[in-house]
Amino acid sequence: MATDAARLVRRYYDALDDHDYETLADVLAPDFAQRRPDRTFESRAAFVRFMRDERPNPETRHELDAIVADDGRAAVRGRVIEESATDGDGERRALFEFADFFELEGDRIGRLETYSR
Repeated sequence: MATDAARLVRRYYDALDDHDYETLADVLAPDFAQRRPDRTFESRAAFVRFMRDERPNPETRHELDAIVADDGRAAVRGRVIEESATDGDGERRALFEFADFFELEGDRIGRLETYSR
């Protein structure tokens, strides 16, 4: 169901933003893989380890502009916002925009393609 897919990807972003790596691992399928312009993660363990220990700037949040979902797939458009930095107008500064394309395996995320600018 599309609402379940949307709820699952929201849990994914909430886990990233809240540094809740147990929940992050729980929403990812055991054979999870992510491909993005700067690197590829071929396992759930490698992805969670990177997000927990190696993320260049862990003080960020994902602001989601749109989620389009159906059974087994979801697409998300949004921005990564730096928590501690603001622009000249006092607004939190966007580091980059992204588009994520999820393939779901039941109630978990199996594949993720990420594009950013």
